[in-house]
Amino acid sequence: VQLVQSGGGLVQPGGSLRLSCAASGFTFSQYTMSWYRQGPGKERELVARISNTGGNTIYVDFVKGRFTISRDNAQNTAYLQMNSLKFEDTAVYLCNARRIQFPSVSDYWGQGTQVTVSS
Repeated sequence: VQLVQSGGGLVQPGGSLRLSCAASGFTFSQYTMSWYRQGPGKERELVARISNTGGNTIYVDFVKGRFTISRDNAQNTAYLQMNSLKFEDTAVYLCNARRIQFPSVSDYWGQGTQVTVSS
């Protein structure tokens, strides 16, 4: 089982980045995908989530209107498009795959990718 992330880096305020999370080793289309982030000295926090079919998404308030989560089940990949980046978006971003089949929970994490917003 693997979640391999790519797409982070250094960007100026107002810029854009797209993160990718490529899955293998499990049935991707059965899993809810989420993006979390952990800033310096902060706790990990949810950024966005997308249902297994892609039909439902949720965003936390501080990224609404700026970030877009999506997925391609044919390519076993989830994405996070980040626009209008701000200094406070600087963090390590992690993708998560979760499936709940009572009573078990399957939970996988990507390796994390650094996003740095700096002028």
